Amino acid sequence: MFFYMRMGNGKLITRAKQHPPNPLAFLGRFFQQPRLIAGWLFAVIRSCGWWAYVVYLPIFAVQNNLGNQLGGMLLSVTNAALFLSPFMLRWMQNRSVRRAVRTGFLGVAVLFSTASLTAAVPLVTVALLFTGSFFLILLDICAGLPFLMAVKPSERTEMSAIYSSFRDVSGIATPGVAWLILLAAPISGIFAAAGVAGVLAWSLAGRLHPRLGETRIKPVSEPDPPSPATAQIAE
Repeated sequence: MFFYMRMGNGKLITRAKQHPPNPLAFLGRFFQQPRLIAGWLFAVIRSCGWWAYVVYLPIFAVQNNLGNQLGGMLLSVTNAALFLSPFMLRWMQNRSVRRAVRTGFLGVAVLFSTASLTAAVPLVTVALLFTGSFFLILLDICAGLPFLMAVKPSERTEMSAIYSSFRDVSGIATPGVAWLILLAAPISGIFAAAGVAGVLAWSLAGRLHPRLGETRIKPVSEPDPPSPATAQIAE
């Protein structure tokens, strides 16, 4: 495909005429737009939820003598569940983006918080976390849309670079917060923190426009005024 598209300075890949823009120069514009900040926070919290599930669920299983393979098996099943994305997308298309985002974060909040309370019954905790991963998949589909729909077309390149920083932020924040939690609480406290973050994101998503992502109804066009000749005939 690359040979067909002619790699190099061809018709499709041309030499840049200007220096690439610096995304840091757009941080001011980013912080001036609350909708972009909210969309970025959705991505960070969603990514932190995945960290809590992917990293700390297997550790919890090993600590509670559930075997060192259970975590990997559940992660494999979760990856296979990505094939459910088209069905989730169809469900989401019949509703607003706001409702889909709130549903995803509410599911994560309820299931992860409940999982932290049932740590005395490890199998129940694992089952709740595994169920919560399906809501994380739903968020993978819809949680990035509020940012993409709010950014201006002229700023998409720079704002996309800022948006992608959520991976680095979540990759640093999650282990840091987990380290602080483990100083005073068992590993189930990390699941509780993920649940609290889900509640915060659910509350923040309530400020999204209720019809965000819905198909707009075109206004009925007014009939053209009759021409003078038509008016005379009507008289």
